[in-house]
Amino acid sequence: MCRKLIAAAFATLTTLAAGSALAQMPSPEKIHKAWDKNADGVVDKAEWVVAGRKEERFALVDADSDGKVTVDELKTAMSKMRARRQGDAPQTPPADH
Repeated sequence: MCRKLIAAAFATLTTLAAGSALAQMPSPEKIHKAWDKNADGVVDKAEWVVAGRKEERFALVDADSDGKVTVDELKTAMSKMRARRQGDAPQTPPADH
């Protein structure tokens, strides 16, 4: 019984810590601005990589495949990521391009 209570408490703390980390994440606007080194309003693949992001993930965020990530594309991608982490997103395969 005691172990079950400890396990439940640990699970609750882990969930709260994960939620807290998401709550403390900077806004998409702040992230985008930090990554947009030439201040042209978009993040290209070179800026993405310089920001420490994996090159192969660029295409996942660049929804219209124009070679640039806008604030709106970043917001959408972050929303999807947050939903997946919280288990709210339906599990659908990615669309073919």
